[in-house]
Amino acid sequence: MTLDQLPPGASATILRVDGEPALRTRIEAMGLRVGKDVAVIRRARMGGPLQVRVGNTDLIIRLAQARLIRLSPTAAGARE
Repeated sequence: MTLDQLPPGASATILRVDGEPALRTRIEAMGLRVGKDVAVIRRARMGGPLQVRVGNTDLIIRLAQARLIRLSPTAAGARE
């Protein structure tokens, strides 16, 4: 499962970040690192970006970048 497939209100753990090295570094610099829990807060209409929460930080991330973030399917679940 990738981050763009996670429904709003659900959370999961990041397994890996794919893509070119420079893009991976940028995504990881935003706090989206392996082992971190991430939750989708909301989706923009018509294929726009996602608002996600990592720890106490809210981020806006493009769908193309969200497709590069692999999540643990066993850790995916409702946010508490």
